[in-house]
Amino acid sequence: MRKYRFIALLIALIAYCGTFPLAQQKSPDSQTPVPDSKPAEPPGSEYSGMYSFLREGEFVQVTVEDAGRVTGFVSRFGDLESDKGSFLDQFFKSGKLDGQTLAFTTEVVHGTAFDFKGTVERGEGKKPGDEAYYVLKGTLTERVTDVNQKQTSKSREVTFKAFPADAAAPASHD
Repeated sequence: MRKYRFIALLIALIAYCGTFPLAQQKSPDSQTPVPDSKPAEPPGSEYSGMYSFLREGEFVQVTVEDAGRVTGFVSRFGDLESDKGSFLDQFFKSGKLDGQTLAFTTEVVHGTAFDFKGTVERGEGKKPGDEAYYVLKGTLTERVTDVNQKQTSKSREVTFKAFPADAAAPASHD
């Protein structure tokens, strides 16, 4: 389990760090900057990164790709007797960014899945890379299916703050 947790955190960190543009290069025959050969970042890619989740030590990784497609995962503590204290990673089953409107649904893990519908907004951070420069605000619905296949859901209004750019990935609590 620790190996997969480390890999997931490494992927999240690489995805997060990959959102920063490279410095422009100068052509050898002049002082004119040469544009990066790297394709332009997809619209909304500035929102890609790690955000807080429900409890201290939990987080959601959001990566905005082409055409507003969103990938990522929620990393949270288990709530059941069998997984209490363990980290569970729930990858996005679907995700979409349309302007500033964000929605995602996670895969079911140990009978629980999450749906988020809301917006990406400017937060209290002063400059890009600051904690809470962006926030995810909206409704989070937790869907739980018990052993008898009875499904219950609970919705709540949430605000998830962007992690600061210089913060390391959260430490594993295994």
